[in-house]
Amino acid sequence: MIYKEFQDLKLSALGMGAMRLPVVDKMDENIDEAATAGMVEYAFEKGINYFDTAWGYHGGNSEYVMGRVLSKYPREKFYLATKFPGYDLANMPKVEEIFEKQLEKCQVSYFDFYLFHNVCEMNINEYLDEQYGIYEYLMRQKENGRIRHLGFSVHGNYEVMKRFLEAYGKDMEFCQIQLNYVDWSFQEAKAKVELLNEYKIPIWVMEPLRGGMLAALSEENTQKLSVLRPEEEIPAWAFRFLQSIPNVVMTLSGMSNFEQLEKNVHTFESEKPLNEEELQTLLGIADSMINGVPCTECRYCTSHCPQGIDIPSMLKLYNEHKFTGGGFIAPMALMAVPEDKLPSACVGCRSCEAVCPQQIKISETLSDFAGMLKQE
Repeated sequence: MIYKEFQDLKLSALGMGAMRLPVVDKMDENIDEAATAGMVEYAFEKGINYFDTAWGYHGGNSEYVMGRVLSKYPREKFYLATKFPGYDLANMPKVEEIFEKQLEKCQVSYFDFYLFHNVCEMNINEYLDEQYGIYEYLMRQKENGRIRHLGFSVHGNYEVMKRFLEAYGKDMEFCQIQLNYVDWSFQEAKAKVELLNEYKIPIWVMEPLRGGMLAALSEENTQKLSVLRPEEEIPAWAFRFLQSIPNVVMTLSGMSNFEQLEKNVHTFESEKPLNEEELQTLLGIADSMINGVPCTECRYCTSHCPQGIDIPSMLKLYNEHKFTGGGFIAPMALMAVPEDKLPSACVGCRSCEAVCPQQIKISETLSDFAGMLKQE
């Protein structure tokens, strides 16, 4: 197992995420605890010492199961991370209540790593609002030793992340972002990495395989990669990409079966960063996978929209939603948008299209987006 230095700790470069644990009868809330225990035992044997859970994973049961499974091991032999569930605004006034319950669920007296969970467009104002006292409370728990290291995870855009860092960056010890070779440009991951480097904040990675989408590629793209590294399996390319990015300390993988765990452990037995040819080939494959509308954010359209819709932002979210086949990122971001500025507010006047250099059929795209959201 590769290890990375973080302050005075040696962390396994691969961490076991507990968002996609094995389940019974395909029911997300019904975790297969015996299978999970077997995977955790194997993880320990192979040198994994970092385990990541959260309040909402598996319908709230992930913390319970991980607490029971990890209680069989000496506390000093593993690092446990969980998060304050700010993805639900109803939780904002409940930071103390939730934190105390999390300690109980996980059967621990402290958390090695604790995060502001899912900083995004929908909750950034609340996270920064002093009336909820979230920052003050978590800093107090750190002073009391019940949080060893405090950080945050982010699904929001670059500007949201920047706002959070401007407010709390001096006290953030690590940041967890969605980072993989597709999102390097698609979700502004490259810019986010550069921003974190400015703040000298180490990087934790979530969604290295983008929910499994990068575990298998088309035959054409598979062939392109096999020419460069015949021995490398396709999922491993996603991890080798991350090994090529300085300041990546922790890569979290939500492994839902023993086979995935074995393969990922094997990959992290060695560090094999990509050379320039391999990197450009992989990023080229990423570009070929994204067939979204080609908006360049010139913003000519916005000055001609009678509804005042932020069209470039809507098109970016449309691309994300279509590529992912749904998901939570776009709906979550749209929760922060007034109803009269949503895709459904488009009146189809096509004034925006008359000035679009890319000749995008904007009104049809917004209508399609509104229809997709309505069906969910």
